[in-house]
Amino acid sequence: MATRQRESSITSCSSASSCDADDEGVRGTCEDASLCKRFAVSIGYWHDPYIQHFVRLSKERKAPEINRGYFARVHGVSQLIKAFLRKTECHCQIINLGAGMDTTFWRLKDEDLLPSKYFEVDFPMIVTRKLHSIKCKPPLSSPILELHSEDTLQMDGHILDSKRYAVIGADLRDLSELEEKLKKCNMNTQLPTLLIAECVLVYMTPEQSANLLKWAASSFEAAMFINYEQVNMGDRFGQIMIENLRRRQCDLAGVETCKSLESQKERLLSNGWETASAVDMMELYNRLPRAEVSRIESLEFLDEMELLEQLMRHYCLCWATKGGNELAQKPGELFKPRSPKQPLRDVLWSSRSWKVHWMLNAQILTSPSRTQAASGWIFSLLVKVHIPVCGRVGPRGAGLKEITY
Repeated sequence: MATRQRESSITSCSSASSCDADDEGVRGTCEDASLCKRFAVSIGYWHDPYIQHFVRLSKERKAPEINRGYFARVHGVSQLIKAFLRKTECHCQIINLGAGMDTTFWRLKDEDLLPSKYFEVDFPMIVTRKLHSIKCKPPLSSPILELHSEDTLQMDGHILDSKRYAVIGADLRDLSELEEKLKKCNMNTQLPTLLIAECVLVYMTPEQSANLLKWAASSFEAAMFINYEQVNMGDRFGQIMIENLRRRQCDLAGVETCKSLESQKERLLSNGWETASAVDMMELYNRLPRAEVSRIESLEFLDEMELLEQLMRHYCLCWATKGGNELAQKPGELFKPRSPKQPLRDVLWSSRSWKVHWMLNAQILTSPSRTQAASGWIFSLLVKVHIPVCGRVGPRGAGLKEITY
């Protein structure tokens, strides 16, 4: 996403000031996501030596549910990106919409999987911050310069343009401005193009996101679109997610398109895309390689599988293609079902796990003050990560079942 809309294109804001206030809440989600990724990387969920240069490690420990959720998100998006790069033999371009502090460009370079050019677009305020980090930190700037054949880079407050990498401050709701800036940085509409939007469309009105999807489908001869965002938002869990975000001045303007996996696919198909697929994140998590699941689950203890399941069922990964059947990817081809040897739930809820679960609860809930502290921690977690609360803390030793607020 990007900055202030031009007055002529404003459809959801009654005034420029209210639109600025809405954008401020959306910009804040960039910081939240970056901190969560930084923490998950710090304890070993995945390898990313570049995120540390964009965001400091938070003193606040993130919950295991959140870390596993981000792991599934990063893994799923990465699988789709690499499948696209393999299909096109890297003779393509990638446009990351609402990229924030994303580090995919550097990680792809390390794996020798860079496309012909990699573009990022976001709010000018966020782009300015990212460019400052790139300019001041050699681990970020050196890979860009290494690929750049000219003596100097084109860089100002809101744009960096090099041979293989560009960062652009623009407004996704102003498509003429977006296209103009991308073309100025040598976007090639003849190349197969992958567009990525992670938690971006949901902050736009349905009309604005539909216009963006139509533009993307009509601008390139062959293209793929990846969308990661909320789903199943019509139930109580979803409603409390929405309410919690509103308290943080962050409105999900496009939530009505997030009713189901079918509504997500239909939106893509009705806006110019020829094929569409979608999986919720719990299904994707259940299809992760067994070795990877065992590795990440050994990193930290998770005592509430139901909470992880609810969270994952309310996010999804969707992808659409046009202009060539060779780009189409079926869920089963990308995310193969796990071997039925031992169900994931049996592993998580082993007798040993229950013993640890009981010991933790006995320690936490042995006095009113500790019960209150535990309740406060849970409520804080739910507000920060969009999880609704669904029960009340019971008598001491009862654990954190049936919790309602």
